[in-house]
Amino acid sequence: MSDRSTKHALFTQFAAVAKALGHPARLELVDLLAQGPRSVEHLAAEAGLGMSTCSAHLQTLREAGLVQTRREGKRIYYSLTGEDVAELWDHLRTVAQTHRPQTEHARQAYLGPEDTQAVGTDELRARLERGDTVVLDVRPEVEYAAGHLPGALHIPLQDLAARLAELPADQEIIAYCRGRYCVLAHDAVRLLTAHGHHARRAADGLLEWRLAGLPVQTDAA
Repeated sequence: MSDRSTKHALFTQFAAVAKALGHPARLELVDLLAQGPRSVEHLAAEAGLGMSTCSAHLQTLREAGLVQTRREGKRIYYSLTGEDVAELWDHLRTVAQTHRPQTEHARQAYLGPEDTQAVGTDELRARLERGDTVVLDVRPEVEYAAGHLPGALHIPLQDLAARLAELPADQEIIAYCRGRYCVLAHDAVRLLTAHGHHARRAADGLLEWRLAGLPVQTDAA
């Protein structure tokens, strides 16, 4: 028969995972790694962290068993230890959205006004199969290379204004990014519509697409 101390020891292990996730910077790192493996340099730059601070947060996540490393030459790459970690991150967001009212206020403040139209995943899949629309990935290059929707055109948001001429004027453009809490697709659609394009955004992003078991293409493929 187990005693109180052994139960406490078990729950301590659960608490270690919860504690590792109990910091907004570490959650942002998990969010980035849910898109694919990244170097420490890329993670630090994307999350707006110093290298030493970023490394410390990654070490906390690694000690909790949430991320792993591999070395290529002098560069260290981090990745999630499993798809279940990405699912945990997705569930955490859903719980916060459902049960914590402040989450919706924060979401609206971050993503901006509801001035862009969304396309559901079922419709997006149908449009991809018909090939009658341009699906535009506006994430950074390293994320697109790690995995993207099949046939998606890639123009990072930061380059979009300078590359509008590459997009057809007579087709609808559906922009997508990391996930439903990512601002990149919102900003892309605002830019596109301001320049006369018919554009909508995907309601979900690469994370939700992949977790739904839908096909993902890589540069290697």
